[in-house]
Amino acid sequence: MNKSLYTIAENSLIATKTYKMVLEPLSFRPSEASGEICLGEFVDILIPGYFLRRPLSVCDFEEGRLTLVYKVVGEGTKVLSEMPVRGELEVLTGLGKGFDPEACRERSLLVGGGLGVPPLLLLAKRLKAQGKRVTAVLGFNKADEIILSEEFRTVCDEVLISTVDGSVGVKGFVTDAMAAARPSFDYFYTCGPMVMMKVVCNALEGPGEASLEERMGCGAGFCYGCSIQTKNGPRRVCKDGPVFKKEELIW
Repeated sequence: MNKSLYTIAENSLIATKTYKMVLEPLSFRPSEASGEICLGEFVDILIPGYFLRRPLSVCDFEEGRLTLVYKVVGEGTKVLSEMPVRGELEVLTGLGKGFDPEACRERSLLVGGGLGVPPLLLLAKRLKAQGKRVTAVLGFNKADEIILSEEFRTVCDEVLISTVDGSVGVKGFVTDAMAAARPSFDYFYTCGPMVMMKVVCNALEGPGEASLEERMGCGAGFCYGCSIQTKNGPRRVCKDGPVFKKEELIW
């Protein structure tokens, strides 16, 4: 875990109540440029005026620059959305256990829903860089909530979109898009609402990983406030996760 000061390079609205924030470190160490610390992990941001930090998944990481995508759901994220470019934020990085791209042999399937889509982008880039085929299935409620679709199309071999109201792509859920396309894969990765991930894990045969979301207090494993029960006993989502193997999870 590292605590650093970042400046806001971008904080823009990209969909309904959804923002893209790009952070640049005030001091950059080349050893941080590998991106390994951010693949599927999260950061904890100290928002001015609030005691508890806000955990946000990492969407992208390059040359020390962090890209985060977040939705305004309360007072804290509203304050975050109003912070100006060149403002400063204190950020904890290197938190949690992320995705394992090595678990995929040749063909990967990425299934994301809503704000579960952003952390899959950096994973898609890593898998593609390793020469693996990447299929992404991205689900949203409606057209004005779609995020990062073009970024995924730039990286992936195939991108499938589903919307609940049918305004874009397949009408229905990610499972409807998967049923229609029947993508081939040897390993899957999923992130999104718990209900969605439960259905995905139950519907897909074969191994995979799910990135969970729980309310967090400390974000570093001290308070045990985000504990869940797994087949291997109680685990902390912030410290032992947020990514867990499919076979570990009890839905």
